[in-house]
This record gives sequence, structure tokens and C-alpha cells, in this order.
Amino acid sequence: MDTIGDTTLRDMWDERAARYGDKTALVYEDCAGNTREYSYARLGADINRAANLFLSLGIGKGDRVAVQIANSPEFVMCWYGLACIGAIAVPVNTQYTAGECEYLTEKCGVTAVVAEAAFLPLYRTVRHTLRHILLVRGGETLPPDVLAFETLHQHQPDRLVRCEPLGSDDVAEILFTSGTTSRPKGVVITHCNLLHAGRFTAWQVGITRNERYLSSMPAFHVDFQCSAAMPVFMMGATLILLEKYSARNFWRQVCLHRATLTHSMPLILRTLLLQPVAAWEKNHCLRDMGFYLNISLAEKARFEQRFNVTLFNSYGLSETLVGLIGDCPGDERHYPSIGRPGLGYEAKIADREGNALGPHQVGEIYVRGVPGRTLFREYYNDPQATQATLTPDGWMRTGDKGYVDERGLFYFVDRAVNVIKRSGENIASSEVETLLESHPGVAEAAVIGVPDPIRDEAVKAYIIVRDGVTLSEAEILDYCAAGLAKFKVPSYIEFVRELPRTCTGKVCKKQLKARPVLCEE
Repeated sequence: MDTIGDTTLRDMWDERAARYGDKTALVYEDCAGNTREYSYARLGADINRAANLFLSLGIGKGDRVAVQIANSPEFVMCWYGLACIGAIAVPVNTQYTAGECEYLTEKCGVTAVVAEAAFLPLYRTVRHTLRHILLVRGGETLPPDVLAFETLHQHQPDRLVRCEPLGSDDVAEILFTSGTTSRPKGVVITHCNLLHAGRFTAWQVGITRNERYLSSMPAFHVDFQCSAAMPVFMMGATLILLEKYSARNFWRQVCLHRATLTHSMPLILRTLLLQPVAAWEKNHCLRDMGFYLNISLAEKARFEQRFNVTLFNSYGLSETLVGLIGDCPGDERHYPSIGRPGLGYEAKIADREGNALGPHQVGEIYVRGVPGRTLFREYYNDPQATQATLTPDGWMRTGDKGYVDERGLFYFVDRAVNVIKRSGENIASSEVETLLESHPGVAEAAVIGVPDPIRDEAVKAYIIVRDGVTLSEAEILDYCAAGLAKFKVPSYIEFVRELPRTCTGKVCKKQLKARPVLCEE
């Protein structure tokens, strides 16, 4: 079922700007609390100005342009402006190091970079490969050979000066995976992919043109692009974009901006629960709050009761664009189930050979859609990884573990890379983490497998203790022994003040695995 045809992002913005005109498309709040508003007509014009600026620099169809900007209207302008001329955006994680930026720009053959001043030093080693560097939100003094984006942008015409032939199968961006376990892979995303993501998510969440969707997710991440920006703009609704998530300010912003929808992750939910209770915190307009990955039933109930809001669970990856498995509109919700496949998708739980498993048998989650249309097209310049992920019969291997019940409801168990293999037994790190976090003195836990010369792997737990609480290793081990099978009990415990994280707040287990074990069993 193809609902996009040959429509492009340029077509979408031409139609939205003409149809919705003065309606508010974007509200932006920076870290200082300053706000800017853009109508559909104004934002569409600024997107065209960005497109014309890129054209004036000789950037054209198929050229790759890195965009390393914090959440801002300028990111939106560049992201869509490049798509309007057939160029390819390469959004860059704002936490990347110089080495990671060099890897990304060289792999993609990036010819231009749009960045903020703080990120310019990251491109010194690759400067010779770049034709242009544009500075966004910079000071009055520019480094040599760096162009001021805002100055050039404001002098461009508000209508496209040249329209390159475009189709929905053309590439719009290369979105890099988080690289939590290996080097990031470039997920190739087409115009159709983004338009489909907008339409699918609008159906799944029931988004109308009257919604006010608030997002603090990083703009370079699929959660912002496909769960918030695309469905909002597709439906002619209003996007409220926050420069950065702040636990102290987030719920105030939800109430202040009269948001009807927002999305989150376990980090956001947990840090909000730690905030002092406010008398006004239930005086909001939220009808739903999306979230991703597992939290305990107790945490979910506590959050929903305290803030008087329902949580919507779904499952997806950068490669699937959307939460393609989730609860369907109007249906009863079945947490901790991640739901059923949505319109246009299939899913199954399979063994190593790809054969479907029966109810309650844990295996790999496979999903099926159409590459380049409802799933990502390929990994950029990586046919081996593409072939390992997309099977000849149309299935995509997610690398994640799960199971399905008799009702056809799917359940997420853990990322395959987080499954610990100990003496022939598979241990889901999330199961051990959930048990540890149920201890009243544990604020957060992360569990990994570490090399063991006899058992293949041993279980190691990193634990953040709640403020004002003292815990010993023996107490933790006794607690685990009472709630877990013996082979799942950690062999090593390390108390830490913080855990390394990705841009979306997930624990970066690649960094944890690189640490020394520190102790002997």
C-alpha cells in the first residue's frame, strides 16, 4: 500500500505553505526561554531561501552536506532546504568528536558543512575536503574562509530560483545510527521514507491539524524527524521545538505551550519523577505521551498517576523510520507489550535461520516493509551490512530479541548485542537491570557482559545509588539472588556517579564494555 506516489518534500512544503499560510507551523524556545514563531508561509519561504543559498554555492542534486546544529529553526531550514534542491543532508550528532566527524564526512564525501561555532574546530582535520563551511548563530567575527549562514540566507529570494527534477525515490538524507556497539552506519533515507513516516505516525497517534506537538529530542535523530516534525508538518499542525531538554523546565514548557502531544524516553520520565511536585503540574493539555524502550510497570503507573497523562509505547529503529510495531489507534493498550505491526508492515519472531517461532519463544524480531519506501533503502556505501540486514525475501533483521504471545502481541526483550551468554545460557541485560532498579536504593543500573575464560561471559552491573542512600556490594548481590536465577546474578558490581550516554539518553554500553573489569570474582 503506497500512499506517497512520486510526491517529494519540495511538493509537501509548496502545498503546506500555500494551504496553511498564516497558521503557526513552528514555535521555538531556546535555553534562555526566548521564543520565535514561524507561520507555514514564513517557514516555507525560509526553507526556499536556504535552498537558494545552497544553490548559489554550487551545491546541487546528490551533493552531501553535513549539518551539525543544535535544535533550532535553522536546522529545519537546512534539512528541508537541501531536500528541495535534491541535495542530501547528513545530520551530525552534536556530541561527536573530531575523529567521528572526520569518519562521517570522509565516508559520505561531504562537500559542505553547516555548523555552529562550537563545532568548527571538529572539521580542521577534514577542511581540505570541504568546499564550504557555513556558520550558524555565530558571532560578529568570522574565522577565515567561513561563511555567515544568516547573512547570506536573508538576502536570498523566498521562491526557488531553480527546480531540479525530483522523485520520491531520490535520497533526502543519510542518518547515522548511534553507534552504541560499533561504528555508526549511514542509513539512507528517501523523500518517500520521510513522507511515509509522517503519514504513518499521524495515523498511529491520531494527529490532526489542531495538535501542538512538543519535542526536545535532538533534531539530528530519527525520533525528532519521523515521530514529530514529519507528521506535524504533513498534517498542518504546530511543532513546538525546544533547544534542549531540561528536567527542571520541561513540564512547565508542556503546560505553557499548551502541548497536546509530546514524546520521551526513560531518562526523561525518570528525571521528571525526581522533580519536586508542583501544584500546577496536572494543568496541561496533553492527551498522549510517546515513549521508547522499557520502563517498569511501577514506574509507568507512578508517572501516569502523578502527571495525569497516558503513555503510548511503540518499537522501531532508525532503519524502520517509525515505531512500526505499536498499539493501534483506539485499541486497548497492552504494556509491557510493544503492540502489533502497523498498517503496511509485517513482523515475526524468528530463529537464526529466519524461521518463525511459536508463542513465547524468544528469538530475533524481523519486520517486513518496502526498502526505500516504508523501510530505509540501504546502508550508505556498505553493501555487506545492507545484505546482512535486508534478506532476499523482503524481511529486515533488527538484531533485537523479543517474543509474541497467542494474541499476536509482540514483546521486546533486549537488544541482541545486550544479551549476555554465560555458560550456554542467554541472559537479557534488561531483565537484570529491571530487578536492580526495583531496589529502593538504586536510582539506575546498567548491565553488560564481560569476558570470562570459563563461562564465555560474566555479568557485570554498574549502579547509581540514590542520593542519601548507602549500599554495599553484598546487599546488592543478596537482593539479586532473591529475585533472579543463580546464573543471572552479577559477578561484578561497580558503583558509579553517572553512566555514559548517547544523544538520546540511552546508556552507551560500548563505552562501558571498554572499561576494565576492576575486580575479580
